Amino acid sequence: MNKSYFYDQSNLISQNLRRLRRERGMSQEALAAQMQLLGVDINQRLISKIERNERFVKDFELVCFCRVLSVTERDLLADFYETLDVECPQ
Repeated sequence: MNKSYFYDQSNLISQNLRRLRRERGMSQEALAAQMQLLGVDINQRLISKIERNERFVKDFELVCFCRVLSVTERDLLADFYETLDVECPQ
């Protein structure tokens, strides 16, 4: 399968996902359980892979992570927006 990367990254939310999850005192298991309640078939192992930047994040997963963590998509993608602003000034 042909995979697309952004500067060798599988996803753009790995660090912020880990940080926000920890700030909320959630384990990877608890995050996976909350995602499952929203209908996302994900487990602790997959959350770990996302946080280690070893797994792509699907668009609906991004939205559900935001819902569970009570943040916006821009919050999870903050590092990407900062990179974009530095490399592509307006």
